[in-house]
Amino acid sequence: MRVIEVSEAGGPDVLRVSERPDPVAGQGQAVVRIAAANINPTDLGARGGRFARDPVEPPFVLGWDFAGEVTAVGDGVSEFAPGDSVIGMLHWYDLKGTAGAYAEAIAAPVEWLVALPEGLGETEAATIPLNALTADQGIALLDLAPASTLLVTGASGGVGGFVVQLAAQAGHRVIALAGRDDEDWPASLGASEVLARDTDLAAIEQVDAMFDAVPIGEAAAVAVRDGGTIVTIRRTDTFEPGRGIRKQGFLIHSDRGRLRELVDDVAEGRLKTRVAVTLPLAEAAEGHRLVEAGGLHGKVVLVP
Repeated sequence: MRVIEVSEAGGPDVLRVSERPDPVAGQGQAVVRIAAANINPTDLGARGGRFARDPVEPPFVLGWDFAGEVTAVGDGVSEFAPGDSVIGMLHWYDLKGTAGAYAEAIAAPVEWLVALPEGLGETEAATIPLNALTADQGIALLDLAPASTLLVTGASGGVGGFVVQLAAQAGHRVIALAGRDDEDWPASLGASEVLARDTDLAAIEQVDAMFDAVPIGEAAAVAVRDGGTIVTIRRTDTFEPGRGIRKQGFLIHSDRGRLRELVDDVAEGRLKTRVAVTLPLAEAAEGHRLVEAGGLHGKVVLVP
């Protein structure tokens, strides 16, 4: 099967098409023929040699999120059968790049898979797992009091968009810091106020908490009141905000039950996601260039 490998740390040009043996379903696993794989900012960081955990030696395969069709199951699997459509999220750092979603197929433990609801397309579905679970788990860490005011950076992005929706639906007042010419999107998701990305955050009324989905880091902490809370998607952020502000970074963990709920919410229209561009698997390098350039209104998805 074809995969996209990182040949060495570097820019998009280090991504190359390679051949690897077809996956075989082991105990408790299903082989999924991948129909769509999402490109996430964490993929770009890994490609450049920036890792949240221990370094991964190339060559390795990128990709967390995917959607596709089960083609085989291993011993002990009764929940899925060949022909079933599924959505999955790999534990990429645990796999250390030995497998990834930038591939034509993958053997995955069934605990990483949920059924694809009828009416939800595979391309759209592939954008959900990492982004929605990161948003959901970060909001839980904020531990917001009822009707809090929350500032969301990167609110027009994949994670930020889900944060805006989930926080607004929970009854919080959301102030969204949006990307280039994309203010209408977070407003449509429930943000009470949308600020341009270059807004002077020292000039706005301070908020109770911030979900830093870019992350901006120390420069954005000025917008949080004394005793407030900051959650950042980069656990390695080292700045100390002071003023009694609690800051916490985190890495996503698997939560199959919650993922199933979030996928159902998208399928039934309670949550929204969006795709800007689809590209063939072999054009993964171009996908990375597009993500790095910014300004996209939605995700870039590879379609093997």
